[in-house]
Amino acid sequence: MYLPFEQMPENSRVWVYQADHRFSDSEQKTVRERMNRFCEGWNTHGNLMPTSFELVEDQILILAVDESNLGASGCSIDSSVRILRELEELIKTNLTDQGKISLKKASGELKVIPGLGVKARVTSGEIDLETEVINPTIRIKADLKNLWQPVRNSWLNRYFPN
Repeated sequence: MYLPFEQMPENSRVWVYQADHRFSDSEQKTVRERMNRFCEGWNTHGNLMPTSFELVEDQILILAVDESNLGASGCSIDSSVRILRELEELIKTNLTDQGKISLKKASGELKVIPGLGVKARVTSGEIDLETEVINPTIRIKADLKNLWQPVRNSWLNRYFPN
């Protein structure tokens, strides 16, 4: 059963998916329609779960489920991955590959890069300590207040000399 994102409890489980490009208006419409339909019927063992989603910066999709009464089963999680793969095909983007890093400059420019070659990007100055990166430890809705963190406070800090 779909709920507006702001009505989801703070302890709702979340998954953060990063698209490799900003969604156009028509792509956003497609994502919203498909995700609304999916959330309306997302269930575990036939029981509807309170679910929602949010688009952040027209490029990041956050899926949330309230597991306080029913935990998301392996089958229900598989069904969420299926809808994401359908979206990937429809809008020609990559959402499910976890080998990507989302970076945001102070200017607000958002860039999603492959995880491979990060050290070279640091060395070249493309990534600096003030660049923000998506926090990969996000697990529940309450954690989203720390979705972005400066590289200096992230796992990427290890690529910088001390």
